[in-house]
Amino acid sequence: MTNLKRMLFEQNFDPSLKMTIRGYLTKRRAMAVMIVLSLALVTGSLCALAVGSEHIAAHQIFAALWAKLIGAAPRLSREQEVIIFGLRVPRIALSLGVGSALAIAGAAFQALLRNPLADPYVLGVSGGAALGSIIAIIVASDVSISRPLFGFAGAAIATVIVYRIGRRDEDPAHLVLAGVVMSTFISSVMVLLTVLADNIKLRNITLWLLGDLSSGSIEGLIFVMVAAVVGTIILMTQSRALNLMMIGERDAFALGVETARVRWIVYLTASLLTGAAVAVGGAIGYVGLVVPHLVRLAAGADNRLVIPASGMVGALLVLLADLVARTALAPRELPTGAITALIGAPVFVYLLIRNRR
Repeated sequence: MTNLKRMLFEQNFDPSLKMTIRGYLTKRRAMAVMIVLSLALVTGSLCALAVGSEHIAAHQIFAALWAKLIGAAPRLSREQEVIIFGLRVPRIALSLGVGSALAIAGAAFQALLRNPLADPYVLGVSGGAALGSIIAIIVASDVSISRPLFGFAGAAIATVIVYRIGRRDEDPAHLVLAGVVMSTFISSVMVLLTVLADNIKLRNITLWLLGDLSSGSIEGLIFVMVAAVVGTIILMTQSRALNLMMIGERDAFALGVETARVRWIVYLTASLLTGAAVAVGGAIGYVGLVVPHLVRLAAGADNRLVIPASGMVGALLVLLADLVARTALAPRELPTGAITALIGAPVFVYLLIRNRR
């Protein structure tokens, strides 16, 4: 690992990557980070359950959760039971799934492109998911599962097209260029579709493009949760290869890494993770951009820790943003994507200034 660390510093890397190399990842260190993040997630989830336009005491929530676990009837009023288990629990789970999927995809893209400021939205995948979801709103709005399916299909098609156009053995930057071109084309198509939509569908499209978790369905929740779990497992199997590819794909290939296969697996998995999150929760920005970078600054650049830790931090960020969105102007709700933008944009500017210095 000492030789790898020395090679990383000898390469012409972004300064933020050099600053985040803090030595070999130990089990104790990884366990400590994951325990802290797990406690933060549990605490944030309990706060989100208790806080809202209808306040429910913490001891009532604990008693209701325990009753559900043991199969007993919770000691809540009918209204409180609907609020907790019918509204808040599914929405909290949806925010955790969407946030983790976006952050994990961002961590994978940044490692693959060797750029800590890479954004999964740049590669056109979110645009494909957005286009598919808009088509679902226009032609099949009555079918609850249509938006996740159409959005995921749009993301998959955009992923294949961008990968086929931008694939280069030694230069992953071609993928970014192909993604920018695809995003521009898809944006034009979406503008055309919004012009053709009626007022009700136009309002739904606008809210969805701003990032709205209030209209999520159980089908979408299951969809994004399965995608996040499967995607994390796949990317974790490639984490060691990504660590080696950070020194350069030629050097990684010389060390025995099948760079073309790893690039294809990581790009496809991260793209579909982005597509699943966007298809279910809308265009929630800055999560995949800011969260992995902050994790690398705090815990180092080893992708064996960065990928799962980014998922947990991203889940926590979207959870807290959604909590603010539904309570700041209660009973009115703000788009969750607007809150993440208000948080992420200043952090992103700070990181840019910090890296320049």
